[in-house]
Amino acid sequence: KNYIAMLENLFDLVKQHAGDAIINNPAIPNEHNDEAVSIASGSIMDGLKGALANGNMNDLLHMFSNSDNAAASPVSQGIQGNLIQSLMGKFGINNSAAAGIASSLIPVVLQQFVSKTNDPNDSSFDIQSIVNNISGGKTSGMDIQGLLNQFTGGGGGSTQSSGGGGLADMVKGFFK
Repeated sequence: KNYIAMLENLFDLVKQHAGDAIINNPAIPNEHNDEAVSIASGSIMDGLKGALANGNMNDLLHMFSNSDNAAASPVSQGIQGNLIQSLMGKFGINNSAAAGIASSLIPVVLQQFVSKTNDPNDSSFDIQSIVNNISGGKTSGMDIQGLLNQFTGGGGGSTQSSGGGGLADMVKGFFK
C-alpha cells in the first residue's frame, strides 16, 4: 500500500473514534475538528516512526502482537505525549484538556489499528507496509511479518538472533 492511502485509512480510523474526544469537545472549535483529527493521525505516524528510528522495534512488535495491550505500550505513551504537546501548541488548550483528548482517543485508535493490521480479512493496514512506509523504505528487504511471528512465538522461530542483539539491533542500523 502506498503511504497516502495508509494515511487516509488512519485519518478515517481516528475520525471514527473522535466523537467525544474531538468532535463533541468544546475545547476544539468545530471548524477545527478535521485539523485536530489530522494532528492525531500525524502523531500516531510520528510515534511509529520515532519508535523505529530510536531502535524500539521490540516495543513496536510487542504492540502489534497484542491489540489488547496496544494502549499500554511505550509507543502509545509516546504518541499521547506528542499529541498533548501538538494540541496545546495548535489550539492553545490547557494540558489537562489535551491530555484528556489524547488518553481517550489514542488507546482506542491504536487498539483498532493493531486489530485491523492483524486481521487477515481486513486489507486497510498490513504490518509489512506500515513498517516499510514509516521507515522510508529502509526495511523493505525485511520480512516484518516473519519478525512479528518470531516475536509472538508464531511460525516456530526463535526470538534470539544469532548476533545476540535481538530484533532491535536488526533494524537500528537502518536509521543511522
